[in-house]
Amino acid sequence: MSDSNPTTDERLPGRNRRRFPGISSRAYEHPADRSALVALRKLTGFDTVFKTLSGLLPERSLRLLFLSDSVRVSDQQFAHLNVMLRDACYILDLEKVPPMYVTQNPQPNAMCIGLDEPIIVVSTGLVELLDEEEMRAVIGHEVGHALSGHAVYRTILLFLTSLAVKVAWIPLGNVAIMALVTALREWFRKSELSADRAGLLVGQDLAASMRGLMKIAGGNHLHEMNVDAFLAQAEEYEAGGDLRDSVLKILNVLPRSHPFTTVRAAELKKWAESRDYQRLMDGHYPRRNEDGDTSVSGSFRESADHYRESARTSKDPLVGLMRDLAGGAGDLGGKLRDFATGGRRANGGGEPPREER
Repeated sequence: MSDSNPTTDERLPGRNRRRFPGISSRAYEHPADRSALVALRKLTGFDTVFKTLSGLLPERSLRLLFLSDSVRVSDQQFAHLNVMLRDACYILDLEKVPPMYVTQNPQPNAMCIGLDEPIIVVSTGLVELLDEEEMRAVIGHEVGHALSGHAVYRTILLFLTSLAVKVAWIPLGNVAIMALVTALREWFRKSELSADRAGLLVGQDLAASMRGLMKIAGGNHLHEMNVDAFLAQAEEYEAGGDLRDSVLKILNVLPRSHPFTTVRAAELKKWAESRDYQRLMDGHYPRRNEDGDTSVSGSFRESADHYRESARTSKDPLVGLMRDLAGGAGDLGGKLRDFATGGRRANGGGEPPREER
């Protein structure tokens, strides 16, 4: 990643929040997300071809649906959300403010979709759940998706997921579609970590970002929740259990488009405490006008370094087994035997103990 010289200290009028003129989305993108997007951006005409092939997507119908059956945010409607949206675009220097809609849905949710131009949709459940600073982080999250160009791929994911359901009755009809959906979901989970970082850059209030994630997980009962205990759940989730739990974690996350909420909170806190975040807040960050000079191989190296470091420090039993395998550990047989017998090696042959009556 290349740094530009820091500019003057630009802050929003009347607010103690920094602005990032010309910021590239590479500044906040998760390494796995960034490497994939940089590679796509380097393919001349990729977005044009992708949109052409996606010509059958009902995007116009989707836009008309929100226009006709949701409330468009403006100076006259949900004015406080409109102010947050314009602030978020100003902070991240997104020149064209995306249209935003509030749709009636008790489920707290937000998304950034669209092929030609992004649109942001937030549910009434989310608006009613979050306070102003928590909502500011969510809107910054969605503006981050828009700046990164995620809306196109999110729209494709929604369409393919719907299509897979419609053709599920055809023998093998949705196998290829589900393969694409699985790949897109894996990428999109990483893109959510990127957008969480964008939300923090907009709100510049880690406590508000943490509160928002806790509320999404546990509802509007902050007096019953604790940030440290919530983050401890993420630690327990990663390190707890045996190899069977590691496999179950993989199976649990496969159908999801978002990472688990405790994991998101832990990842965001880790980034907020990193040197990269501090340098960004000090004005050292890559600019958009440098994106064309970005090295694909360099981005892949950053991604590989990230995964290597994550594997080195992970406390997950399955990752630990893979480390042992790479290092030629001598007790691999014992660990695999523990996995096969559920960690029980009683009665000599590894059979589980008989139930006492």
